[in-house]
Amino acid sequence: MERAAFAASAAILLLGLGGCQTAGTSDITGSLGEKTETSRAADPRRELEGSRDRFRANPRDAEAALQYGKALRATGQKSQAVAVLEQATIAHPGNKALLAGYGRALADNGNFQQAFDVLTRAHTPDDPDWRILSAQGAVLDQLGRYEEARQYYSSALKIAPEEPSVLSNLGLSYLLARDLPKAEEIMRRANGRTDADRRVRLNLALVVGLQGRLAEAESIVKADRPVEEAAADVADLNRLLSRKGKARADAGKLPVAAAGRSD
Repeated sequence: MERAAFAASAAILLLGLGGCQTAGTSDITGSLGEKTETSRAADPRRELEGSRDRFRANPRDAEAALQYGKALRATGQKSQAVAVLEQATIAHPGNKALLAGYGRALADNGNFQQAFDVLTRAHTPDDPDWRILSAQGAVLDQLGRYEEARQYYSSALKIAPEEPSVLSNLGLSYLLARDLPKAEEIMRRANGRTDADRRVRLNLALVVGLQGRLAEAESIVKADRPVEEAAADVADLNRLLSRKGKARADAGKLPVAAAGRSD
């Protein structure tokens, strides 16, 4: 049960899967390879309204459906995003961008095996997309298939060497497998890249914090950040660490027999 509780709390990191950069914890994530870096000042609900209007004006437009699905995901409407993108892929079965979006929405919604199957159809072995390879790795990690996931990250890194989002996913894979020193080593590589984003910094801080070095973790998220953004990032970090602590405490309250069955 200890392993299951750890995986459940660490899953918080992966299930945002490239979502919007808002103040919530769901975006302290691994990445499904989407370039969705937006500011905290952006209003996801306004973007949702605009994309919904464009979609309703022409529901058979593939790009309108894709953007509407992304906006639904960004506002936490995961099952709605799945429904919209599922219908779009039925109408446009060969559209790889839609398949990729549908696969990401399925992963957001916890449909991991189905997500992996759909993402497999979103690119081909003779023309692989490193973003989708990384996304497939993130899904495999959620299925507990860590070694297999790392093969996908390795393939992605051959196409996009030292890409910070892929390195961050690889680090999270080791975190899920409870190898925190290895996770930290890889996260530091990711965070050392000039194009690393906020999620990478937060993921590194979380791995450091999980090893008990809380002051160092806070200094990582505050480095070179405006005061308000640094405070919000520290709050996100502490919230995640608190969830991890609660998961471990809850695991300790369970009967020994129940704990044994969940390993």
